[in-house]
Amino acid sequence: MVKIRLKRMGMKKKPFYRVVVADERSPRDGRFIEEIGYYDPMKKPSDIKIDKVKALDWMKKGAQPTDSVRILLKRSGVIEG
Repeated sequence: MVKIRLKRMGMKKKPFYRVVVADERSPRDGRFIEEIGYYDPMKKPSDIKIDKVKALDWMKKGAQPTDSVRILLKRSGVIEG
């Protein structure tokens, strides 16, 4: 199954996440199919940038967002909730 999830980047104690589409069997920071955005929680207010077209396209194909990504999609206005 394909998931839309976060890939952790950045230094120790300074996380930065990329929103990626990946097979659920691949490791958290491992192989992914496509990068569709990013999330920076260290900035105030937090910086969220997600490609709406790509996210909706992947969800139409059956990709399931994780709980944390679902919250980010709602905040950025990609999905309603």
